[in-house]
Amino acid sequence: MTIAVTGSSGLLGSALIESLRGAGAQILRLVRHCPQNPDEAFWDPAGGVLAPAVLEGVDAVVHLAGASVGDHRWTPEYKRKLLASRVPGTRTLAKAMAALDRKPRVLLSGSAVGFYGDTGDRVVDESAPAGKGFLAGLAREWEHAAAPAENAGIRVVRLRTGFVVSGHGGALGRMLPIFKIGAGAALGSGRQYMSWISLPDWVAATCFLLANEGMSGPVNLTAPEPVTNAEFTRELAKALHRPTMPVPAPAFALRLALGEFAQEGLLIGQRAVPRRLLDAGYRFTHPTLGEALAAVL
Repeated sequence: MTIAVTGSSGLLGSALIESLRGAGAQILRLVRHCPQNPDEAFWDPAGGVLAPAVLEGVDAVVHLAGASVGDHRWTPEYKRKLLASRVPGTRTLAKAMAALDRKPRVLLSGSAVGFYGDTGDRVVDESAPAGKGFLAGLAREWEHAAAPAENAGIRVVRLRTGFVVSGHGGALGRMLPIFKIGAGAALGSGRQYMSWISLPDWVAATCFLLANEGMSGPVNLTAPEPVTNAEFTRELAKALHRPTMPVPAPAFALRLALGEFAQEGLLIGQRAVPRRLLDAGYRFTHPTLGEALAAVL
């Protein structure tokens, strides 16, 4: 297969490309700079620029591009950037795919479990409606932007990704230095659920979805056993053989330091399960958090 990938330099994209190339796939990386290698092609997601001819001969597209949710305080300007880095680019890509005579067979388009908003203790699968809040609205618009490809008869899978457990970057990579000095702590009440997935399982599940022609629509890329923030804190400290702080980080202090991101990104959570993956026969390599941390740390 020839597979086009956006967001190819990120944690998920780089790991996926390594796996796909190992399986013999040809990769076309859509990049925002002047192409410097034969496997690169230019596109401008924010400006809506992607010549359909770039995708000639492509069998599948994996769309992962988007500004990081947790790297900056959510000022009005940065919230606009989060939207602009996801919605117009997804629409541009979907329209370019739809315009081809020989269309790619499948689009795997990024999304997030933030789609469900705050679920509290309630278990949700892919049949649950969108929740409330900025992240839920962002995910809803992000997913809807892929409609032009879907309307053209292309199989579209929406990847609702949870917290990715990897020792080489991402949110966990930013947490590790704090936990390694014994300063890790639960956040707020610690009762908010975290829907997580190991990086190896994320890659394997994405490859599974590329190959499984019966899968379309939303799919939760999360492990079968979500954990509370307090449980995650204990498991991570145990894996690193370090203590944790005796008291949790106060919610008011997190809100003061991080603003709206603290409320939606840290103090509420989703108890999402991968019902469709499991029903389709995918078997997780790391079904529990302890196994995932042992594998990646």
